[in-house]
Amino acid sequence: MLLENSSKGTRNPIKIELSRRVLSVQPSVTLAIAAKAAEMKARGLKVVSLSAGEPDFDTPEPIKQAAIEALQKGFTKYTPASGTLELRTAVSKKLKRDQGLDIPPTQIIVSVGAKHAIFNVLFALLNEGDEVLIPAPYWLSYPEMVTVLGGKSVFLETSEASGFKVTPQDLRAALSPRSKVLILNSPSNPTGAVYTRQELEGLASVVKEHPGLLVLSDEIYEKLIFDGRKHDSIASLDCEMAARTVVVNGMSKAYSMTGWRLGYAACPSKDLAQAVGSIQSHSTSNATSFAQAGGTVALETGEAEAQKMCRVFEKRRDSFFARLSGIPKIKPFKPGGAFYLFVNTRQTGIDSLKLSERLLEEALVAVVPGKPFGSDDHIRLSFATSDAVLDEAADRIENWIRQNT
Repeated sequence: MLLENSSKGTRNPIKIELSRRVLSVQPSVTLAIAAKAAEMKARGLKVVSLSAGEPDFDTPEPIKQAAIEALQKGFTKYTPASGTLELRTAVSKKLKRDQGLDIPPTQIIVSVGAKHAIFNVLFALLNEGDEVLIPAPYWLSYPEMVTVLGGKSVFLETSEASGFKVTPQDLRAALSPRSKVLILNSPSNPTGAVYTRQELEGLASVVKEHPGLLVLSDEIYEKLIFDGRKHDSIASLDCEMAARTVVVNGMSKAYSMTGWRLGYAACPSKDLAQAVGSIQSHSTSNATSFAQAGGTVALETGEAEAQKMCRVFEKRRDSFFARLSGIPKIKPFKPGGAFYLFVNTRQTGIDSLKLSERLLEEALVAVVPGKPFGSDDHIRLSFATSDAVLDEAADRIENWIRQNT
């Protein structure tokens, strides 16, 4: 693809050719819808937005104060590219405390959000044509990252019938000599599916059959898990899985720190950690210095606040799920974690992109189409907002569906 640059002072237009890889990547639909909803709100339209994956709570005060104090003390310079020792030590202690994992600070890389950590890990692992196994539906950025890094996404289809979880049989059938990474996301975005320890053990038994296969465990929603359940990391099953798993997590969801951009990759070996750190040192370098001070306090003292937010999200899940379950032609899936309802809309007869567009323009409700997540039969609705907003959204969706389908 050629782009013409008609800059003044040139005899002929300058032609800029974009790379094939970047041309194969699609922009984030969630961010695009959130931006359009914001633009409509700026024009005075009363849009109800259920699109962005962002807690509506403020960042807890002790976390903010830690960053403020760091600023006041002049902690505004570069840190080591892989993060401050204080934050990497806090991550190491958190992994030991929550999952029983022994990962030293030297094998932890602090990045500019969990998304950045995932990209860096895949960058360090993938060669041209390597296959990445991705259960579907999936977070829409996974396959785009794989594509831009020269890999190949292999999708493992799931459904409501399987609880949107991949089985050992599914995994075994998808494996090939080129399989390099299995991405697991539990709790899941967009479905909210949560794997039990027994289910993870079944998947681990298949992973162990293939010496070159690693697991990238995306645990960003770890603290948002409902019904008295406990989060299990596949890395915590035994020593072999700990040696095969990269744990990625961050502060965005658990501590309502989305704008702080703090995530991390806990690597199973020094070599991989050094490779990920080297990539980061040549791209972004360190995450923001004073944000890391806040992140350290979040991991050391934020558990009570995370649990408090989780209880609110669980109540919202229950009420919003009950409300949407009464609307004809749609069927929400009840999630075990995260803060999304993945809603089956097949009976409306409208594909997810068109349905999302019409709901935004005609009902003034911003939702995310399921197609970029791997299912055109669904839309994703975030319940990370107030009960009043959720009630209003449900009323608008029901009225629109009754009148238009």
